[in-house]
Amino acid sequence: MKYGGDQLLLQGGHHPELGLRFYVDTFSAIKAEFPDIRLHALGPPEVAHITKLEKSTHHEVLKALKEAGMDSLPGAGAEILIDRVRRLISKGKCGAQEWLDIMHEAHKLDITTSATMMFGHVETIEERFEHLVKIREVQSRKPEGTNGFLAFIAWTFQDVDTLLTRIRGVHNLTTSEEYLRMVALSRIMLPNVKNIQASWLTVGKPTAQLCLHAGANDFGSIMIEENVVSAAGAPHRFTYKSIQDAIKEAGFEPQLRNQLYQWREIPETIEEQVVNY
Repeated sequence: MKYGGDQLLLQGGHHPELGLRFYVDTFSAIKAEFPDIRLHALGPPEVAHITKLEKSTHHEVLKALKEAGMDSLPGAGAEILIDRVRRLISKGKCGAQEWLDIMHEAHKLDITTSATMMFGHVETIEERFEHLVKIREVQSRKPEGTNGFLAFIAWTFQDVDTLLTRIRGVHNLTTSEEYLRMVALSRIMLPNVKNIQASWLTVGKPTAQLCLHAGANDFGSIMIEENVVSAAGAPHRFTYKSIQDAIKEAGFEPQLRNQLYQWREIPETIEEQVVNY
């Protein structure tokens, strides 16, 4: 890969007709063409949707996806794991318990996952804590020797041109200080999740740098293309050089990793990637 990447994040929403066979064929084709690429794909809401289309079980769908080449499952669609909130902001996605059940099933199949939180909209402070407690509880049930949730990432609601803002008048009023507190609280509340990531994409360089002093040990990564939070107003960009410089400026040594948090050497030949969303 000319930009030094070794991972492909694939997410595509809830298609009314594309069932399990489509994803199995897609993953198998990608792996046949690029056997060394890691597929970090779908998310619990999409797994729930495929399961309903197939009239199957979470176990069978996840097992088939893993056998087709899915290496890990992102923590997409967690938002806030409280159904009161989910009915207001993500009614089309699976409920909180199904999200958690799918992640637990993935852990039983030794599929590494991540957990997320999207906050700063209609949730209460108490509901943020409940979200963290639920993540911790599922992680405590992972089989011995598996990674379970290998990382936790919290990011702030991006409110540009969203229905939540246009119809309900909800805006992101989260301050940098509040985001830092969330990172620190995540580190305290999730002692069984090894890695806490700062969301530079949504909070920007200065805040993300401070997060490294507030409990985060991961600065995230560069992305060749991202079309979700960017469409909702996230303006921040990094190249592979500028992200290293930002980490050094914060007083830390940058280290390239893969999705399993195994160290990688920076390729000797790599093109400077200017992200164009």
